[in-house]
Amino acid sequence: TWTGVAFTLGGQTMVAPMEEVAELMHVPAWTAMPGVKSWVKGVANVRGRLLPMVDIEAYFGGTLGSNSKSRRVIAVECEGLFVGLIVNELIGMQHFPVDTFVKQIPKDAGPFVEYTTGTYVHENKTWTVFSPFKLAKDRRFVNAAA
Repeated sequence: TWTGVAFTLGGQTMVAPMEEVAELMHVPAWTAMPGVKSWVKGVANVRGRLLPMVDIEAYFGGTLGSNSKSRRVIAVECEGLFVGLIVNELIGMQHFPVDTFVKQIPKDAGPFVEYTTGTYVHENKTWTVFSPFKLAKDRRFVNAAA
């Protein structure tokens, strides 16, 4: 089986590979940072480490839903970058039979297409695999200065 963390992004159900998720958490308090793009909400202190907080919906041109209680943070650590992605909803761990993976990217992947690696089709539901590492390596994402 393959295991990932499922969440919603742009109204779609996504699943991130477990090996690309450092931590899952409630949204911590953060301090705003001047001179950054609007999708960078600020920086939080998480057990003594500074965690930049990114509104991932805003990065892709959307908005976070009004239910702030359902929001969660997917912390990602990749090549020295430690960042928290604020998502509308965390669905939780999902397990898929490896043979249900399809490399084809769904046509409705929209702005997420370059950060996806394929889909799992399981129990008549399609789960798009979203790679936080691909996002973390993208210069447009890393260059958060306004």
